[in-house]
Amino acid sequence: MTADVPGAGEQVLLVGLGNPGPRYAGNRHNVGFMVLDELAARVGGKFKAHKGGAEVLEGRLAGRRVVLAKPRSFMNLSGGPVAGTAKFYKTEPGGIVVVHDELDLEFGALKLKLGGGDNGHNGLRSITKSLGTKEYYRVRFGIGRPPGRMDPADYVLKDFSTVERKELPLEVDRCADAVEELIGKGLAAAQNTFHAL
Repeated sequence: MTADVPGAGEQVLLVGLGNPGPRYAGNRHNVGFMVLDELAARVGGKFKAHKGGAEVLEGRLAGRRVVLAKPRSFMNLSGGPVAGTAKFYKTEPGGIVVVHDELDLEFGALKLKLGGGDNGHNGLRSITKSLGTKEYYRVRFGIGRPPGRMDPADYVLKDFSTVERKELPLEVDRCADAVEELIGKGLAAAQNTFHAL
């Protein structure tokens, strides 16, 4: 495996960010959960509560052993469950891939990277603080900027628009493909495929 493959040679921890409970299920902020649900369908299994503080599912994707995790805490406190789950599964930060919403990308655009800032994303800020490093992989799913003067904090907690909802299953599926390519072929290969779209 190339050097830019997450957790090369070991299992990978795939984390989707969102808020728990049906009230938040369709929110823009929950697109990380949506992508993890698609990956879970590909693995074939159901999430189960785990003592690390997340719902987890173990399986295989892209020829790799993976642990899928959805923190059971609210977004701003995602770090504790991510760090707890990583510790339980003995996963180093370089073997963690976090899927999250991104305001600075237009709806459906995907960007993959290793490390970097949190760009005002409280879930990422919490994870970075709990892990003690920024050096984990991120798959950023564009949700676009809020219209007019709407507060971004309100915007992310609104459901996708009617037009976006028509496209959403396709975009979630494409994001799941990007995660599989990242863990199977590495960051550069996945960037080449999905940044161009």
